Amino acid sequence: MKFVIKEVFESLQKKKIYNENMINPKHYRFCPMCGAKLQSQRLHNRIRLVCPHCRYVFYQNPTPAVGVILMRNNEILLVQRKYEPRAGDWSLPAGFIEYDEEVEQAAVRELKEETNLDIRLTGLFEVYSGKDDPRSHVVLILYRGEIIGGELRAGDDAIAARFFPLDQLPENIAFCCHRQAIKKLKSDIL
Repeated sequence: MKFVIKEVFESLQKKKIYNENMINPKHYRFCPMCGAKLQSQRLHNRIRLVCPHCRYVFYQNPTPAVGVILMRNNEILLVQRKYEPRAGDWSLPAGFIEYDEEVEQAAVRELKEETNLDIRLTGLFEVYSGKDDPRSHVVLILYRGEIIGGELRAGDDAIAARFFPLDQLPENIAFCCHRQAIKKLKSDIL
């Protein structure tokens, strides 16, 4: 079951059926407002799901996520993913924002969950947009942080968490946003 969304997404891309002007393959079938079956319509130069009864429009918006660039002695903290998508690959400590969280709270929480470290955010690093996560088009808000406590260990959704020298990074970095951020960081530092 965990590979179904990824397989559907990749299959649609290979067949050139899916592109950014279409509805994400993961979408509503029924209106969340009145329960009527949604219909595909061209609206605002896009194909969108629209309710024929209450006229609710489902906008397939990107999903906001947060992450933290954490450096120690010119080494960057990465976590090895335990679950799909990209299980076994390495990524920056990052994740999705919960509905009741402020963006900064989510960044601190995600890093704590994945690494057991307590941090203080020191500033915004960069914002990226990526479409290579089969769950959603993601907007990643990355912060810089510094350690204020805790002992480094992998959290419940990570196989490992460790610092890597910037010139000895693993090849399998999970997502394009993470690769772009690391590339920018390396160009700023090296």
